[in-house]
Amino acid sequence: MTQRTLLALVAASLIATTPSLVMARQTPTQTPVPRPFPGSSAPQTTQPPKTSTPPAPTSSPSTPAPAQPGVPSAAQLGAPVYPGATYLESIDAGGGQRLYLFGTNAAYLDIVNYYKNVLKNSGRELFKAPAMQQFDIGKFQEDTMLFQPSVVVKDYTWNNQDGYLFVDGTKELRFKTIIQIVPPTIK
Repeated sequence: MTQRTLLALVAASLIATTPSLVMARQTPTQTPVPRPFPGSSAPQTTQPPKTSTPPAPTSSPSTPAPAQPGVPSAAQLGAPVYPGATYLESIDAGGGQRLYLFGTNAAYLDIVNYYKNVLKNSGRELFKAPAMQQFDIGKFQEDTMLFQPSVVVKDYTWNNQDGYLFVDGTKELRFKTIIQIVPPTIK
């Protein structure tokens, strides 16, 4: 593994863990002031699953979900989005890459098993605590990319946490599991 690849993995991990670190530093008497993200709109959801078990994999990982304004399609992302996941935001990762965040209240292991089945890839465990699994979905190109094209799934209920806090205007939403997708192509 090259030094740049290792650096990109660490940076992706930090981006994914920053909200939980900020929440951990707050004392119980502090109440965070909800602030909207620049250019954000209300979170949008994809179609919810019919059962609490992971949905059966589709015939192709790039089968598009129903199109919704502002929500990237599976074809744009290079991977499907877990059915029922809520689109939260996209983040400029630099170097022409974007990170797309989705939240769900499905259990971490259900999401990991879904991606194992759909991507036909067992992925790799980045951390045991809090649990974090990465599934590569494209080849890392050192000269044009900062982050490995991948799907990263993180458990935000570890250590009895309330979940990932997402603020939309004055509305607070919590998610047990966050899915971060870095598309394989620069757009």
